[in-house]
Amino acid sequence: MDNGRFKRRLIFQPIIMPHFIFLIFIAFFLSPFFMLITPIFTFGLGIPPIIATSIIWASLIGGALNIGLTEITSRKPIIVEREISFFGFRWVFPEVIYRPKTILAINIGGAVIPLLISIYLLLYTIPKTEVNPYITYIKILIATSIVVIIVNRYSRIVPGMGIAVPMFIPPVATATIALLVYPIITPSNPCIIAYVSGILGTIIGADLLNLHKVQQLGSPLVSIGGAGTFDGIYITGIVSVALVLLFIL
Repeated sequence: MDNGRFKRRLIFQPIIMPHFIFLIFIAFFLSPFFMLITPIFTFGLGIPPIIATSIIWASLIGGALNIGLTEITSRKPIIVEREISFFGFRWVFPEVIYRPKTILAINIGGAVIPLLISIYLLLYTIPKTEVNPYITYIKILIATSIVVIIVNRYSRIVPGMGIAVPMFIPPVATATIALLVYPIITPSNPCIIAYVSGILGTIIGADLLNLHKVQQLGSPLVSIGGAGTFDGIYITGIVSVALVLLFIL
């Protein structure tokens, strides 16, 4: 990793017209869907509705923002398109860049916000609400470890893009494990176990344990949680809690 001269900075996702239209579609037509997530935060995790709603929209907006962490020298060449305009004519030439730099970043909406929620649950909610916080921490550690193994087992490199995991595997595995461990010794909140272990397990299993493969991707930017609110990290936390709620209610 070549991070000696690298300066951390915010990296904005390029917004092209189809992406802009898609965001408008989400804002006006999928608002009720996002509002359904509020009860998941409120009833499952004990987060007040106003804060839960703010988290949802902050995650959506933050999905366009990445924080650059470091630069890595890629082992694969990157093919880019260079445009040349001359007297009204436009030519597009492919250009191969050898030994390019890949920026490793973390997405605010898809990773930073879920991590902050997990920290809040670990440091504030669990000590305040759980009968035996230490037992709950042990359950989360066990659940996270199993999720890490499962997610890492099914993670795959997608050249030019990043690390991918089949979307249904992390939330289903997380919810199942949380439902199995929460009643052991002293009953704990299974939703908190599911959310925290799902977020941490996916980040560790899919991203951190695959950092050594970033040089093989041939991508100018690799972002942890880079798909924002549609990334596997964010989706795993929400869907796993929803599945737990459906089972216990």
